[in-house]
Amino acid sequence: MSLAIVPLERRSRHLDRFLQVSYGIYNGDPHWVPPLLFDLKKVFTRANPLFEHAEAQLWVAQRDGRDVGRIAGIIDHHFNRMGGQQTVFFGFFESTDDPAVAAGLLDAVGAWGRSKGMTRLLGPMNPTSNDECGLLIEGFDMDPVFMMPYNPRYYPELLDGLGFQKAKDLLAYLIDISKSPLDRLSRLANKCRERNPDLAFRAVTKKGLEADLGKVKQIYNAAWEHNWGFTPMTDAEVDFLAARLKPLLVEGLVQLVESPTEPVGFLLAVPDFNEALKPLEGRLLTLKLLGFIPYLFGRKVPKQCRVITLGVKAAYRGRGLESVMLSEGLKTGFRLGFTSAEASWVLEDNVKMRRVIELFGAKVYKRYRLYERAA
Repeated sequence: MSLAIVPLERRSRHLDRFLQVSYGIYNGDPHWVPPLLFDLKKVFTRANPLFEHAEAQLWVAQRDGRDVGRIAGIIDHHFNRMGGQQTVFFGFFESTDDPAVAAGLLDAVGAWGRSKGMTRLLGPMNPTSNDECGLLIEGFDMDPVFMMPYNPRYYPELLDGLGFQKAKDLLAYLIDISKSPLDRLSRLANKCRERNPDLAFRAVTKKGLEADLGKVKQIYNAAWEHNWGFTPMTDAEVDFLAARLKPLLVEGLVQLVESPTEPVGFLLAVPDFNEALKPLEGRLLTLKLLGFIPYLFGRKVPKQCRVITLGVKAAYRGRGLESVMLSEGLKTGFRLGFTSAEASWVLEDNVKMRRVIELFGAKVYKRYRLYERAA
């Protein structure tokens, strides 16, 4: 049986083909949640400001006339300049349980990267560490939450067999809101407020989101700048992501902390809309959309939410600000009827943040891995 690795362009018809590959891979998988295709296509187009400082190439693997895998190669020049590296990311990886298919796809990314002076292959990045990333290696028996990856159990074995090694593990924590000691944590949060009377804690509203975006960007880029694998987001990238997320924001789940002179801390959590999106199978033009509308307008809420980002500038750490924001977010979740929350993702060696989350009774229940090898 012949296998061909076919390059694709980032234009509509080719993107449709690229994105359709996953439907064949996950056919019959009860835990896969198809992403909204119209939204995912935006990630690859010129509308995505990532491509002001990055480039990408797509491929599909074709065997006997049928697409059996796909992959993207991404070179983020900001990432490489910051770290003094020559790294090419691989992302959006899908493959049948066939080492030849996986090898063909990953070798294609490696060869493309080498042609542009890259020496290291790192991923999955979909398309960067500011987006979905990592390969699920533990926690296959449940659905992924909103904007977190999912993959078949055999993917880690495929990569291990192709000479990839662990670069870093990313953790997902589960918080049982009904069992979280919210009263005790609320008292600790109040003490933190008393110790920091100069700091203002408030919720970000949809109406005020645009005015607060500059503050969010400043906190994000400062609070995460020393984290492994971090790349700062440009103003345009923050705007692009905010436009995608704004319809899904729930007031009380986005928290901001400010001093008299600067913004210092930020929490972003969203309902796990995967519960509502799963029946749509990636498409809005379906009668099943009627089931999603109550979620979109807040008349129905998912069972859980996801804490996406929680960060404080270095000069303000150690004061308990993270606990205040997380406490406020979880209180909102409890009021809305969430039974649990996922905090994801957290670097395995980010001990300080892990301790904060574990104060809320959180337990690691999923693990994702980033892999690397020579390009």
